[in-house]
Amino acid sequence: MLDNVKQVTIWPLIENTVKPGSMIYTDEYAIYNRLEDWGYEHKSVNHGSDEFARDEDGDGHCEVHVNTMEGFWSPLRSWLHPHSGISQEKLLFYLGFFEYVHNVRKRGKALLHSLIEVIVK
Repeated sequence: MLDNVKQVTIWPLIENTVKPGSMIYTDEYAIYNRLEDWGYEHKSVNHGSDEFARDEDGDGHCEVHVNTMEGFWSPLRSWLHPHSGISQEKLLFYLGFFEYVHNVRKRGKALLHSLIEVIVK
């Protein structure tokens, strides 16, 4: 989570986590306009014009999209629903746990075992 959505805020985050020269796929939000100036390759889709994916080479496969990241976050709302009323200060904990559950790809007792392994290490 960011304090604001300005280029001055997002630039250090990108610089510290994304290898220079990497291709970054985004939507059309203006915060991303300087990615190429910062040393990254950049392609975007324009959701405002009902563009959600683009096949640039005509092979039937959409190379430019942000569907993977949107698909990752889409279950978050229903996952958080039982925890209605969570505070902003605890939101990062919930997001971190959501990310962990996604990454270990385990549920139920298998998830519990995975959590115990992390704690014991």
